[in-house]
Amino acid sequence: MHHLPPLIAPQQFDDAAAALAHARLIYDSSIAHLRLGMQRFVVGDDSAGPVRAFYPLVRIRNDTVLRQLAGAKERLSYGFVAGPGVFETTLTRPDLFNNYYLEQFRLLLLNHGVTLEVTTSKQPIPVHFSFAENDHIEGSLSAERRQRMRDWFDLPDLGAMDDGIANGTYQPQPGRPLPLALFTAARMDYSLHRLRHYTGTVPEHFQNFVLFTNYQFYIDEFIRLGHELMQETKSDYSAFIEPGNVVTRRVGEAAQAADALGKAPPRLPQMPAYHLVRPDGNGITMVNIGVGPANAKNITDHIAVLRPHAWLMLGHCAGLRNGQQLGDYVLAHAYVREDHVLDEELPLWVPIPALAEVQVALEQAVAEVTGLHGAELKQIMRTGTVATTDNRNWELLPDNQPQRRFSQSRAVALDMESATIAANGFRFRVPYGTLLCVSDKPLHGEIKLPGMANHFYRERVDQHLRIGIRALELLRGGGVNQLHSRKLRSFAEVAFQ
Repeated sequence: MHHLPPLIAPQQFDDAAAALAHARLIYDSSIAHLRLGMQRFVVGDDSAGPVRAFYPLVRIRNDTVLRQLAGAKERLSYGFVAGPGVFETTLTRPDLFNNYYLEQFRLLLLNHGVTLEVTTSKQPIPVHFSFAENDHIEGSLSAERRQRMRDWFDLPDLGAMDDGIANGTYQPQPGRPLPLALFTAARMDYSLHRLRHYTGTVPEHFQNFVLFTNYQFYIDEFIRLGHELMQETKSDYSAFIEPGNVVTRRVGEAAQAADALGKAPPRLPQMPAYHLVRPDGNGITMVNIGVGPANAKNITDHIAVLRPHAWLMLGHCAGLRNGQQLGDYVLAHAYVREDHVLDEELPLWVPIPALAEVQVALEQAVAEVTGLHGAELKQIMRTGTVATTDNRNWELLPDNQPQRRFSQSRAVALDMESATIAANGFRFRVPYGTLLCVSDKPLHGEIKLPGMANHFYRERVDQHLRIGIRALELLRGGGVNQLHSRKLRSFAEVAFQ
């Protein structure tokens, strides 16, 4: 018999804030119960028996295909269910997702006029997901005691955290409720813990607009720019955060208690993240994903649970056209996917469309930062297809097969990450875009040489980064509701953004 937390009765709500408060009551009670159980387990106290707690759950019951007029007037691509039925999802970290959940609850009430039922689910919370940020109590256990954790607590169950809903392959059993969200609570918790590991910063610091790069040069420039902005009293950004949760506050901003816990790591994590923070969460996060589509898929798999408003890829590419010059920009409007890491989740026959709002913002940002317009702008920026490969030495393959395919696709540039990031944005309903900079032309004998490359990077990185930042600022200024396009959503889409 498992030792359970005190029962909290389910309740019905017609107010989003009250519904979320009840979900938080259930969640906090469950987490406190698991933490107490773990503390007793660590000191060898076996008197309480196995310990278990469950995620909170929100459910609605809808009986019509019609939406209320007030909800329909908002013209959003999310916030409503596809038709009659029972819909539900488990919830986690209501502290972290407070604003997100409030908005989803508000829209459900607005669109359907139903009540929100908040109750305790039947999905156990793995004990690993109950630890506080600075808890490391399991490290004091002996090997034998760690093995016994399986007898005492629920451990992560991969069967409860796959991406079937996002992939469109989930089939609920007859009579079972339909999903309200792309991710279950356990899937979200799994990614939150992975983000700490890969990026060296806690999920709370991630912002709603994300830049990805494959070169440390861009990160070095972002760090320099971040510290410069912290010296400006009128900056839109209130803090700059680096791996190890090292916080630099804007001049005049008071330090917060958690700032003292930040400590630069002895070595950088695999994919370090840096955050220009705004109080509303609509700042900019930049991640150095390193090289290759596996990394690109890995980090976007996890950042997707934070439901960002947009992510962009800024990186270098091989120019495939003779007329291109080193330093030219490529704005991707289509992708050739030879990365192979998403073939099972997103078949190759699925098109990855360009998103108009993102394309316009990127082109406008290039014009603003470079000061070029019209024909002059076209001299340095090419719009076209970007091919992404998982083979860094594709040039060496026999019979020129890759070259033939890239030519047939009309590709103008090639890299190892962009199509993966765009495809995962499509898969997870996160608006995406790509602006690359030509750093070599292997088909035309212009390969990277150390001295030339270093000079090129110094010349172009600052401008390229400022273009990416400006594009995100334009997207933010245009209103985030305009970003979440219907072209990213399926026939019978979940309600949550």
